[in-house]
Amino acid sequence: MLKPLALACAAALPLAAPLAAQADTITVAGGCFWCVEADFEKVRGVSEVVSGYTGGTVEDPTYREVVRGGTGHYEAAEIEYDPAEISERQLYDLFLRSVDVFDEGGQFCDRGDSYRTAIFVDDAESREAAEAAVAAAEAELGREIVTPIVDLGPFYDAEDYHQDYYKSQDLILTRFGPRAKETAYQLYRDACGRDDRIRDIWGEDAPFLPAS
Repeated sequence: MLKPLALACAAALPLAAPLAAQADTITVAGGCFWCVEADFEKVRGVSEVVSGYTGGTVEDPTYREVVRGGTGHYEAAEIEYDPAEISERQLYDLFLRSVDVFDEGGQFCDRGDSYRTAIFVDDAESREAAEAAVAAAEAELGREIVTPIVDLGPFYDAEDYHQDYYKSQDLILTRFGPRAKETAYQLYRDACGRDDRIRDIWGEDAPFLPAS
């Protein structure tokens, strides 16, 4: 199954095409929302990915409140896409192959409830597509995955400085000295071991792995 899926994923990955008049959205949590944004803004048919928070009990939370814990929110991403270019099911397939579906305590080096994975759905059609994607992933991997399917609640945009972090040229101070956010993001992703772990789970055909 992996080979046809990998081919389908590869076809979906050229730079985003112009969005048609009617757009849909899905909402997922995949650990660090910078990484979800960086991955899915490469997918053809996706027009925009917004980093934010959902799944909690506090209205309009801040980043510090969410990562400190107690609000119940996940770091999440709202993915806007053209259903004429890519389907909801295809996006869920890509998402599950971009995260550690066996880790219920966070993702990679980011630990805690705010970094858990989830697929959020708001109607029966979305739930059916998500359940089919999860079943296919479990069949391919031969074991149960822990990424839940959760009813979607309010989604709150994260602060402006989180949006498009992975490609920003704004300078920030890091332990390596001043760096553009784009560079700091890549240093973080590499140090966190995200791509290495995805390769361990899904192999070289995982859709967002860098060329080796």
